[in-house]
Amino acid sequence: MSKILVTGGAGFIGSNFVHYLMDNTDHEVTVLDSLTYAGNKASLLDLPSNRFTFVHGDIRDAELVDELFSKSDTVVHYAAESHNDNSLDNPRPFLETNIIGTYTLLEAARKYDTRLHHISTDEVYGDLELDDPERFSESTPYNPSSPYSSTKAGSDLLVRAWVRSFGVRATISNCSNNYGPYQHVEKFIPRQITNVIRGVRPKLYGAGENVRDWIHADDHSSAVMTIVDKGVLGETYLIGADGEKNNKDVVELILTTMGQPADAYDHVTDRPGHDLRYAIDSTKLRTELGWKPTHADFESGIAATIDWYKANESWWAPTKDATEAFYASKGQ
Repeated sequence: MSKILVTGGAGFIGSNFVHYLMDNTDHEVTVLDSLTYAGNKASLLDLPSNRFTFVHGDIRDAELVDELFSKSDTVVHYAAESHNDNSLDNPRPFLETNIIGTYTLLEAARKYDTRLHHISTDEVYGDLELDDPERFSESTPYNPSSPYSSTKAGSDLLVRAWVRSFGVRATISNCSNNYGPYQHVEKFIPRQITNVIRGVRPKLYGAGENVRDWIHADDHSSAVMTIVDKGVLGETYLIGADGEKNNKDVVELILTTMGQPADAYDHVTDRPGHDLRYAIDSTKLRTELGWKPTHADFESGIAATIDWYKANESWWAPTKDATEAFYASKGQ
């Protein structure tokens, strides 16, 4: 048993990782989260108090970070500002959290020689053409296209520099789009699901041809733990589950799964600079570390996700109206 600190553990993929640790390991887990709008302490209810501790705080708080690192064997860094639309509206929080916050953690990891795993995104690579047979790999050059993805790219480079310059014991993973429980209703899949639950027609950017490579949050969690346990220090691993789907097909699948006509959605103005296609080649992770996804069937994964949002309206309802008001103000 070891002591694991999870930054951003009240967010979507962070909270799923915490639940994965509780269900599949005997590690003691501490979550550090500032509980911005994307963090929800309700995502961490009823966890065993003998193994779980929650700390409300900011990853930019060097004194607090120092204290927590001194008590931790491993740190898994999920904390990030992560919504593209928000980064276009106000980039500053992305610089503060994704750059300054990651720097603060790296300095603590350097001081205490703490094992650090840094969670990142495939969006650092930019996008691919819709008809391009290639997929992102660990050798793909960085080409971020938004304030969000550029700050995540910057945080990745900071980790690599601290590994090389100071010997920090770190690994990086870049993952494709996650879906599953506990995801904020501003995000694509839960927004459409909760709209249908409320009798509102889903919204689709542009023609909906943009392709994302979807992975269930449970599979992301198992991949991260595999890297923490087996990954080579200094290395980067791409996490993906061969889940390429265009946004139009995803909306239509949600609608039909929920008993609605496949075309019962509205088109809205496309996002500025909207990336065309993401696709992950996770060969390195699978062949070198022996990982494989267990939620390979996207249709059943979506059905289970729909069931979760139906059963947990009390979790997402408090933020739904404000989210839709924000999008309505932008005609989306």
